[in-house]
Amino acid sequence: MAYRKTPAEISRLEAAREHLVARATSVVTEVGWSQASVTAVADAAGIAAGSVYQHFASKTALAVEVFRRAAGREVEVLGEVLREPGTPVERLARGVEVFARRALENRGLAYALLAAPADPAVGAERLDYRRRYRALFAEVVHEGIGDGLLPAQNGEITAAALTGAVGEVLVDPLGAGDERATEALLTELVAMALRCAGAPPATPRP
Repeated sequence: MAYRKTPAEISRLEAAREHLVARATSVVTEVGWSQASVTAVADAAGIAAGSVYQHFASKTALAVEVFRRAAGREVEVLGEVLREPGTPVERLARGVEVFARRALENRGLAYALLAAPADPAVGAERLDYRRRYRALFAEVVHEGIGDGLLPAQNGEITAAALTGAVGEVLVDPLGAGDERATEALLTELVAMALRCAGAPPATPRP
């Protein structure tokens, strides 16, 4: 009869895998994809390098999992913000601000997700997640058009332009690690996003 793992063994393996992914994420945040070797990740996790392969077939497989987890969380947060109460224009402004603020608060990981040199498999994941960001922006843009708050336009093109522009604006600040003028950058980025969609400027907060 084939050996079957016990519930305790399965639980232990799952916990070990989660710990490994968490430590790998920290390493990528600190040194980027290219320097996040299996040895570096294993050292951070407190295990032998060979033990990494008990959970992932290759460094690439581990990197893809790290990317999916981190990028998936950002997609989830953006989706939540873009569906909060408020007009589509207000939610669009808030979504861009929250996405950018989260990136600027965790620069190393955000740079890794958006721009750092990576394995082609991670690059393919980037493209997939850009499509997910674009779909979320398109949803709120189409809603704004339907409500008469945004001018008639191709919502998919606007969403694609927003996705690309927001990422491009953030790349240099993230890579340089310059924490100055964050609020001014966020203000300009939100204003740019609203102009791109044809919306009036956001009302200043009291």
